Amino acid sequence: MKPIAVIGNVNVDLILGPATPWPQPGTEIIVDHDELRVGGCAGNSALALKALGVPFALAASVGSDRFGAWLAGEFGGQSKNWRVHEENTTISVGITHPDGERTFFTTLGHLPHYGAADVLTTLDGEAHRGGLALFAGPFLMPKLSQEYGQLYDWADKFGIRVALDTGWPPAGWTSEVVAATKGWLARSAIALFNEVETTSITGRDDVHSAARAMLDLMPEGAVAVVKRGPHGALAVSSAGVVEVAAPKVKVIDTIGAGDVFNAGFLAALAAGKSLEESLKAGAATASLAVSTYPRRYAPPESRS
Repeated sequence: MKPIAVIGNVNVDLILGPATPWPQPGTEIIVDHDELRVGGCAGNSALALKALGVPFALAASVGSDRFGAWLAGEFGGQSKNWRVHEENTTISVGITHPDGERTFFTTLGHLPHYGAADVLTTLDGEAHRGGLALFAGPFLMPKLSQEYGQLYDWADKFGIRVALDTGWPPAGWTSEVVAATKGWLARSAIALFNEVETTSITGRDDVHSAARAMLDLMPEGAVAVVKRGPHGALAVSSAGVVEVAAPKVKVIDTIGAGDVFNAGFLAALAAGKSLEESLKAGAATASLAVSTYPRRYAPPESRS
């Protein structure tokens, strides 16, 4: 298996909760759950790939503080060529709620300073030739998102299939954001979006219709995947629609669930599994992660 290239945002996640109702200003509440862990779209996916024993290379950066050193240490040799920005590392505080929803407070930190040149000095294109690359979370990295064309050119040069997961744009799905996303989709082999993102990009209310409309934006032979949380996932390709259910679990926190799904799905796809098997693998990996504390990504017997 070719190593999967993961490109995007890595930051610190501090998870607290559940909290309800939202506290009044000036007060303090006690919550049952806390966890400090690697975060960010790319960081979550890479951490899951690591736990699954899947070969990968992570192109990311960190700030020049203790959190940056900690993040780099979590990935060992993977981080040896990462750029260290003279900024504080980006931190997200995620407050979970009993209904499974969550609220984020995120600092800008180092992410806005990461660019395409930083990515291309980290990855060996030949090592990934003919493989897969996950482009994750560009809207939190404005410099990189403006230079995304360079990354697609790099992928084209080495015959790498790009899987795109933009994450949620802080400004919402404005016309400019939708236009940029459609431009990236036109060069992507795999789309990995949730239901709201898919309907927002395509302007279709029905998820099946929206998935087909997204596929129409993509090259021949592409696959549009829609992540549906507890309802599983579906994928649309030229062969039709494939849908799978998600395992029923007791949720602890859903932060990063879609990123973990990406890892399970792409790992199975890279191993030659069918589209249906890959969707099931993504759903199973995400379901395990959101229902375990400390978080797990694979049953003990399947971890390397």
